[in-house]
Amino acid sequence: MRRLFNEGSYYRRALGGEFRIITLESRHPCLPQANQPFCTSSQMISIGDSNDDEIARAHQYLRPDRTLGGSGVPDPKRLYLNGMIYKLMP
Repeated sequence: MRRLFNEGSYYRRALGGEFRIITLESRHPCLPQANQPFCTSSQMISIGDSNDDEIARAHQYLRPDRTLGGSGVPDPKRLYLNGMIYKLMP
């Protein structure tokens, strides 16, 4: 899932304005087990195209300085790619 997400450059393209990012859920602060700085938010985001169709859903840790925790990019949970839905099962 991460490989597909990274190869598609969805996050970089969203930052560049090609896609939109909507915060679906934001929990503040994140759990201590996440090992993130105080006041970091745990967020679920949606990345959508110009037709407002969701093409990816991902989790991220948004730190107080507005950088992303973890790997520095959102962690994909669902992708819509070539008519297929890829999602992680709990």
